[in-house]
Amino acid sequence: MRKFLKEDELHIDAQIQEAAHHLNNHGVVAFPTETVMGIGVVYDDEFAYNRLNIIKRRPEDKPYALMLQDPEQIPLFAKVNEEGMKIANAFLPGPLTMLLPAKGSVPPWVTHNTGVIGIRVTSYPDTITMLTYTGKPLLAPSANRSGEKPAMSSDEVREIFNDELDYIVEGTAEGGAPSTIVDMTGEHYKIVREGPITKEMIDKVLKGE
Repeated sequence: MRKFLKEDELHIDAQIQEAAHHLNNHGVVAFPTETVMGIGVVYDDEFAYNRLNIIKRRPEDKPYALMLQDPEQIPLFAKVNEEGMKIANAFLPGPLTMLLPAKGSVPPWVTHNTGVIGIRVTSYPDTITMLTYTGKPLLAPSANRSGEKPAMSSDEVREIFNDELDYIVEGTAEGGAPSTIVDMTGEHYKIVREGPITKEMIDKVLKGE
């Protein structure tokens, strides 16, 4: 657990605890991340999930990624082989989303009955703390209406959503590049979208270089 020594850090921690309280009570919450502002709900809360779809105006054929706080949690929610865990341990937390076969702990409506879940492990300290307080993973897409530019600050979130959200953690996203997306539903990985983590970097890890 992080030690909060300054007044502003204590204020941030109070906000994170408040955000976790709303998440655990069917809330939809916005917060800064290492890339853009995120907007999230507890992953197995169908009521909050349906609210999130309405708020984002999200097409029903686009499932959300599952945000975890540690790579060791991956086997709790998805089936992952040795190659997949090598990739996860090398690059997570970081800008990588892994597409994996979902386990029964993930409700079928989360994957739109595809049986596939995207897995992310955040590297943003305040988001990790929020996940700790919440006690469950989140479904956490970017804070924007579907098809529009993601918000980069809490002020931009307010401009987009007004009073539709239950809580907004104050701050500004770090503005990192979108994650690399790797499909691990087969025996070997396939890159769906290359971001900061390249095929060359992954291959080096798998070769033990």
